[in-house]
Amino acid sequence: MSSTPPFTSAPQPDEAKPNHPSRIPMPTTPTTGMELLSANASTRRRSLPGAILRACWQLFTMNSNMLVGSLIVGLFFLLAIFGPLLVRYDPNALTTDILLPPSADHWLGTTQAGQDVFAQLMYGTRSSILWGLLAGVLVTFIYTIVGLAAGYFGGLIDELLSLLINIFLVLPGFPLALILAAYIPYKGPLTVVLVIAFTSWPGHARIIRAQTLSMRNRDFTEAARSTGEATWRIIFFEVLPNMIAIVASGFVGTMISVILAIAGLEFLGLGDIRSVSWGSMFFWAQNSSALIQGAWWWFVPPGLCIALLSAGLTFINIGLDEIADPRLRSEIMRLPRHKKRSAEEATPVLVPPLES
Repeated sequence: MSSTPPFTSAPQPDEAKPNHPSRIPMPTTPTTGMELLSANASTRRRSLPGAILRACWQLFTMNSNMLVGSLIVGLFFLLAIFGPLLVRYDPNALTTDILLPPSADHWLGTTQAGQDVFAQLMYGTRSSILWGLLAGVLVTFIYTIVGLAAGYFGGLIDELLSLLINIFLVLPGFPLALILAAYIPYKGPLTVVLVIAFTSWPGHARIIRAQTLSMRNRDFTEAARSTGEATWRIIFFEVLPNMIAIVASGFVGTMISVILAIAGLEFLGLGDIRSVSWGSMFFWAQNSSALIQGAWWWFVPPGLCIALLSAGLTFINIGLDEIADPRLRSEIMRLPRHKKRSAEEATPVLVPPLES
């Protein structure tokens, strides 16, 4: 008799099929550290713009005032960029269509010289916002540098800069701007911007100085100073980032006052009346007695633009204050809502049994 094995082992799938995918060696390429770093860097580059956009979107939507103000100001910036592309007439062209009311040919009517009001309004929007933005940046730069230097260095520098700030605080800003604009030979937007920048910086510089005084001896500045960091690096990379909300709020408030001051000076004839801007439109409407003649379409549109832009900037300023200072927040931030249990569900009450 032939002996048989006690059991028969069935072949496993890998053994039965020598060419099974698990048995086929896969080609591999060596991955170096530089390739991993480049892959991570490309991933970060792809995700960084999205993260910035998400942060900006959260910043603008977390506060209703910020959202409304951003929409209004964004609309005016779009008009300043693309508005002149919509006009069909030269804003300075003189025609025989004198004091026509709004119509299909002239959307906002014409002036006493036959100029198209809509064309003047679009070009005036670009000019007013451009020079207002330039003046706001210049004023913000001046009061930020002066306030940081006075608050951080202290001593004689602080005393001299504080004396300068107090002198300009005492001087009346708008009357001084009137005098300077009247006696400067060159009449133009740049002159008005320089005059406003010369008279509008001291109030915000005092605020920046006070904040810098409270931060120059804190732990993070002392740590940076002990590690041998340069003074300018401590000022601009340690102190200034903690005051971004204050600087931004001051910039927005400065831009409001600058736009109003530029329009006021040009309305009084102290700017370049040959240029097209909201203030020059007021100047020529007043000189031509547009109110008496009933030409409301000449002065109402620039007035509405100034009012709406100022309101939008004011909403942004209020929103920045509420974001920077939690005590001023009038609404609850959009945080994930968690379902809370009631007090009865959280703490069960044990009732003793009644005695029979």
